Amino acid sequence: MNAGLIHAYLLDGNGRGRRLTWPEVEAWEPVQGHLWVHMDYTDGDVRRWVSGGAGLEPLVAQALLTEETRPRSTSMEDGLLIALRGVNLNPESQPEDMVSIRLWAEESRVISTRKRQLLSVSDLCQQLDAGRGPRTTAGLVVELADLLVWRMSDTVDTFEDTIDELEDRVVAGASGSLRLDLAVLRKQTITLRRYLSPQREALARLMVEKLDWIGEPDRLQLREVSDRLLRHIEDIDAVRERAAVTQEELMSRISEQLNSRMYVLSIIAAIFLPLGFLTGLLGINVGGIPGSENPWAFLIFSVLLAITVAVQLVVFRWKKWL
Repeated sequence: MNAGLIHAYLLDGNGRGRRLTWPEVEAWEPVQGHLWVHMDYTDGDVRRWVSGGAGLEPLVAQALLTEETRPRSTSMEDGLLIALRGVNLNPESQPEDMVSIRLWAEESRVISTRKRQLLSVSDLCQQLDAGRGPRTTAGLVVELADLLVWRMSDTVDTFEDTIDELEDRVVAGASGSLRLDLAVLRKQTITLRRYLSPQREALARLMVEKLDWIGEPDRLQLREVSDRLLRHIEDIDAVRERAAVTQEELMSRISEQLNSRMYVLSIIAAIFLPLGFLTGLLGINVGGIPGSENPWAFLIFSVLLAITVAVQLVVFRWKKWL
């Protein structure tokens, strides 16, 4: 089990947590204090313990071990089954590839499982080691939700900085990889928002759960967390809308450039069309071509072509085509 156990804390009720070994976790009793066990659900020993040794309902055990889950909060008897997600801030990863964490919270125990590392969990461990952590299981759940939302702030700020830069590039007339960059940004914001909306609903559900071990201070903090998450969602929506407008502006500019080039080519083609007709007509290899014996014929013909071009330019100017 040591491989699957990431850490276990026994909360002292004063903000500090003592790390436990697996034998101490197995020997834990509620009278000892509040317990938090955090595990990797892909480990075989963890799956066996959650399914049998933890004393959980089969539905709860299945939810803690499932591969795919969406943010939610469900009350079952005197416990809470919670699934939350945080941005993926691991090296060489994409932030929109969100990392999920599953929790079963009771009055005296919290069991959480994950597959990939979450920096918010590491932040919570540091708080417990420093004596500044939560004092109860309800406080632990709320503090974890708070840290998950705080960790999203840098990602949302990065999105806003990115769209500012892309807008400046469009105004400056630079193109390059703009279309690709805008498409990537829109994909990231859409994917991130896909999970943030149900996560806010899960937090709102937590606020109204009628459980004795969730106190009023915890509900107030949950309200603040939910409001902050709502602001992140609104900021992401704004970035997505700005990206759509920027992409429309980029396509409009590309279309204008294409139309301008096609216009120039059309004018050139219109100018040389009669010239090409005349030169082609006089270039046929048959007898009777006017001026074939006159030494000044080529010069006269060139002057006539120049006059034709001048007349065309005057007509184009009069028609306001130039």
